[in-house]
Amino acid sequence: MRTVIQGATIVNEGNTFDGSIVIEGTKISKIVKENTIPEADADEVIDASGCFVIPGVIDDHVHFREPGLTEKADIESESRAAAAGGVTSYFDMPNTIPQTTTIEALEEKFAIASKKSHVNYSFFFGATNDNADLFEKLDVHGIPGIKLFMGSSTGNMLVDRRESLERIFASARILIMAHCEDTEIINRNMAVAKQRYGDDPAVTHHPEIRSEKACYESTRLAVELASKNDARLHVAHLTTAKELDLIPKYPDKITAEATVSHLYFSDRDYTSLGTRIKCNPAIKTERDREALQQAVNDGRIAVIGTDHAPHLLAQKKGGCSRAASGMPMIQFSLVTMLELVDKGVLSLERLVELMCHNPARLFEVRNRGFIREGFQADLVIIRPNTGWVCTKDIIQSRCGWSPMEGHMFLWRVERTLCNGHSVYRDGKVDTEYIGQPVVFR
Repeated sequence: MRTVIQGATIVNEGNTFDGSIVIEGTKISKIVKENTIPEADADEVIDASGCFVIPGVIDDHVHFREPGLTEKADIESESRAAAAGGVTSYFDMPNTIPQTTTIEALEEKFAIASKKSHVNYSFFFGATNDNADLFEKLDVHGIPGIKLFMGSSTGNMLVDRRESLERIFASARILIMAHCEDTEIINRNMAVAKQRYGDDPAVTHHPEIRSEKACYESTRLAVELASKNDARLHVAHLTTAKELDLIPKYPDKITAEATVSHLYFSDRDYTSLGTRIKCNPAIKTERDREALQQAVNDGRIAVIGTDHAPHLLAQKKGGCSRAASGMPMIQFSLVTMLELVDKGVLSLERLVELMCHNPARLFEVRNRGFIREGFQADLVIIRPNTGWVCTKDIIQSRCGWSPMEGHMFLWRVERTLCNGHSVYRDGKVDTEYIGQPVVFR
């Protein structure tokens, strides 16, 4: 199959130019810095006039819930949402049932994805207090890294023994991605909140319980252990201005991720959206959001992910104690960030750096994340100035809701190509298509 995308504005590696892209099979064969090229021998010509073409988004942080939690989501439904949102590769987290903390559980996930995932996939291996001896058995070409819950969010995967943490940081041969919240501080804060506000404090108190101090102390310890052991540390979903003081500018062996949710929402949004935006770590103040937005431009934030974490709406009822933490964002992550481009928070070139290029660089992804000849044809065609409203009927995630419902977007994902195949077009996902396992290093 020979496909030509023509008439586009291409955004890649800091450059924006008019041009065309030729795809042969699954790979990009030619990039032409002109408006048109001969069409005679093309099987399909995609007219991208008025659109931008960027590399497919690589989301380094998702929870697709399979196996074991499939009433909320599964690999099929959430990879469908990814395709509709311009995400062509994802890295899934280990807090499933069973947890991805054994080689057998990791292999099971790959087997499931090979039959059900509509875009490219890989899976983190989960660290526990006593499984560091398995690290040397991991295929470093098959997984992005090791996920460490230093403050356990869900799934009872908390690693809280100092000797275990020391061993993990000393023995990991690949990147450690850490969820950093101090559980003791959180537990003390929760006890105080319950004493003041009752057994289930309102969600507005969530950032007081999952506090700046809880985040900072845990991130400080992770940076200390990584520096001591010369380990490669990636801090997941950074939320506070104070934590940014611990993070050097990229590239460095210590890096940080910000999520779309923490860059877009602030604690003022709890009033209107309630527990729909309850997540761990908590969405915090406008000052923290502004600091994160500044950090995506100055290099202290290396990657933008989603922490896509679907729950049924029934599981989101209640307050700080009862409502589940996490929200589905993958289908609307790119268009939400494009809204921040329109607001002047960052440039389109910088967005591509943070959502496409840097995930590929940081995790050492082979032949993806860039528009380059010989690379896999993972591409997204996006159209500006096209107003549309997020409604329930277009949501692909199995949970069936989004915090963005009712919101008007001005950018639209027109088409998503995964390995040269149009997995999403005309508002529909090709559910017959199966993506590829991501290869690293």
